[in-house]
Amino acid sequence: MSIRNDTIVIAGNVGNDPTKNETRNGKAVINFRVGTSHNYIDQRTGEWVESPTSWYNVSAFGNIAEHVKASLHRGDPVIVVGRLRIRDWEAGDGKKGREAEITADAIGHDLNWGTSAFVRRQRATTEPARAPQPSDADAPSDDAPSADEGDTWRIAGLESLAEDEASKEPAFT
Repeated sequence: MSIRNDTIVIAGNVGNDPTKNETRNGKAVINFRVGTSHNYIDQRTGEWVESPTSWYNVSAFGNIAEHVKASLHRGDPVIVVGRLRIRDWEAGDGKKGREAEITADAIGHDLNWGTSAFVRRQRATTEPARAPQPSDADAPSDDAPSADEGDTWRIAGLESLAEDEASKEPAFT
């Protein structure tokens, strides 16, 4: 038996490094788990109350799969938007269980817990390469940050992060 709902949004932590697999049709899929819990301070006692962790199996396909593999790691705080499916299962030894599976429509870092740097995916161009023009040497590059952007990165303490991200090769082509 499985129960299907529409859209779900969860915020939690990545439980394992995402793993790349392929569907029977050869389509890339990334699988990982996200754990969520609701911890709070009891107003009456002033003590920290920890709730049990709920675990979700998350699958991502296509572009999201490529980007997840390059961007997420175990322990990262994330927000996942997707379609929920609750599935009952039974193992060969008679053990039964129920698991929650999410097919992701969108995934991102939870910025409540830190910063993140976005790097736009480079799309293949169908335009022929043009020869450099003499005026190109004097023109500012679109890739180079302006003085204001560079100062913003430096002030935020992310100057080295920006340089690291700019030097990375894409994980998928």
